[in-house]
Amino acid sequence: MLADGDWGSPVAERIARIALPILTDLELDLYDCEYAGGVMRITAHKQGGASLDTIHLATRLISRELDHQDPIPGRYTLEVSSPGLERTLRRKSHFVQTIGTVVAVRLTGAAGDDRRVRGVLVAADDAGITVRSEDDDLTERTVRYDQIDRAKTVFEWGPPPKPGKSPRPKGRLVSAPAPSTATEVGAS
Repeated sequence: MLADGDWGSPVAERIARIALPILTDLELDLYDCEYAGGVMRITAHKQGGASLDTIHLATRLISRELDHQDPIPGRYTLEVSSPGLERTLRRKSHFVQTIGTVVAVRLTGAAGDDRRVRGVLVAADDAGITVRSEDDDLTERTVRYDQIDRAKTVFEWGPPPKPGKSPRPKGRLVSAPAPSTATEVGAS
């Protein structure tokens, strides 16, 4: 689990510093920034969703600035996108922003059924998260951040359940924008 403000690598740190003012000017928040396998992935968020035109403009402006500053050695692919409906949760702030949403969490060092936790995220603080089981509204599980291998929000297609039916929410996700992606190849 990454701390807020920690982008995981020196390259991602440099790119985040370059992208942040551009995204801010476009009224977007920097949700995530990661560099792996020759792909520079920037995820930008806007409450209510970012338009494809705004993501495309962000891609062009960031690409131009990366070409100018040349912070990445060699060839790379730049991807700028919104987090989408099923967004990856890598930071404490991501968990705090998604309280009340269904999440799927894979744990490190656990086996079998204990390795996966799925349910409504009911709390997130400095130490970890609490997830209420989808199957039993009374069962909650608290997980420390250092136990989390991967986590994401879950979107389930379909109408909401009829009263008295399944407690599992369907076809909705709290404050998630529609996914949009723009990709550009850059060279240094």
